[in-house]
Amino acid sequence: MIEVVKEGGKISRRFIEQLKARNASNGKKVDAAVAEILQAVKTQGDKAVLEYTMRFDGAVPNPIEVTHEQMEELKKSCDPDFLKALHDAAENIKDFHQRQKQQSWIEPKKNGVLMGQRIRGLKRVGIYVPGGTAAYPSSVLMNAIPAHIAGVEEIIMMTPPGKGGKPNPAIMAAALEAGVSRVFLVGGAQAIAALAYGTETIPKVDKIVGPGNIYVATAKRQLYGVVDIDMIAGPSEILIVADESANPRFLAADLMSQAEHDPMASAILLTTSEKIADETVKELYEQINTLSRREIIEQSLDHFGAVIICKDLGEAVDFANELAPEHLELCAKDPMEYLGSLDNVGSVFLGNYSPEPLGDYFAGPNHVLPTSGTARFFSPLSVDSFIKKSSFIYYTKDALEPVCDEIITLAKTEGLTAHANSIEVRKPQ
Repeated sequence: MIEVVKEGGKISRRFIEQLKARNASNGKKVDAAVAEILQAVKTQGDKAVLEYTMRFDGAVPNPIEVTHEQMEELKKSCDPDFLKALHDAAENIKDFHQRQKQQSWIEPKKNGVLMGQRIRGLKRVGIYVPGGTAAYPSSVLMNAIPAHIAGVEEIIMMTPPGKGGKPNPAIMAAALEAGVSRVFLVGGAQAIAALAYGTETIPKVDKIVGPGNIYVATAKRQLYGVVDIDMIAGPSEILIVADESANPRFLAADLMSQAEHDPMASAILLTTSEKIADETVKELYEQINTLSRREIIEQSLDHFGAVIICKDLGEAVDFANELAPEHLELCAKDPMEYLGSLDNVGSVFLGNYSPEPLGDYFAGPNHVLPTSGTARFFSPLSVDSFIKKSSFIYYTKDALEPVCDEIITLAKTEGLTAHANSIEVRKPQ
């Protein structure tokens, strides 16, 4: 089910290459199918959206927009324990993201010069939320709450209709909790196209965020530039770094918590202890028998799982920085000692009692994270993802005159004589 690699401290690069191979091109068929959908929605608007919804989901809600009154009624059908957990998670997410909020600033300088930066939320943002068997109310919170804190004026949510064209009650409850403005029961690439171009019913947005299947991801990629997007998400991944103090039972459970997402998901354990490696593998075989998504977990661990024995934690940290994983658990005696060395990772979970699902659902940091090695240059979704910045300057006549010649010199060096002239006409004669 999972391979144990023992190479006397030398970590095989095969695993990195395997993981990169997961993210090869989707293929011409997917690209072409998505491009056709996007063009149809762009030119035909609602008509195309409804036709594709009927084709792919088997039902078209009438109307496709869910009112707040309907959402409130659906919320009443949810388990009270779920609603309490949802609310408590939302409060934690709000608390964490509120600390990310930036302020506009202005700085007065000599001679009446003013410099500054203005920060404001985007006008309208679209959030895509998967439906059906892959209904994730937690994703509603993680995408909408930072947008709301950033000052986004309107948050539009798209989610596929459920059985019989009905909304998912848990998703509707999360939308109310997170402050979503409007909800439309549309899924797939047609939902992304509708958000990007706008239709007679669905408003055009400035940015689209949220997870989805291969068609949703491809639509976001093809529409980047028409609108902004959060990221192109690849299969989920976890890397666990553990020493001899770790608990094999916990390690096995955490590896499978990511493997159950998708047969393409990656779950890797790096450990300095051969005993921990062997006992973790034994735990995998025992625990998997009780899990509902056993087949998916087995496929994931067969193809993209590994237990690698390292000579020391320093080597494990080096491997982690090269892999740049989405999630990294550091199950060591003193995890804080290594935190400063982890430069390329989406989110870090420190110690034996900070498992990855804690971050997925409840703790507060965002669970929308860079995958496929993009943690080298991408950051988690945050309040910053939903703002735009403008700089401003104000110079007086007395402040400009002393620097005119330097600006003119720079402009002429670049061959931009009109730039230079713009300054020259302001010089005192």
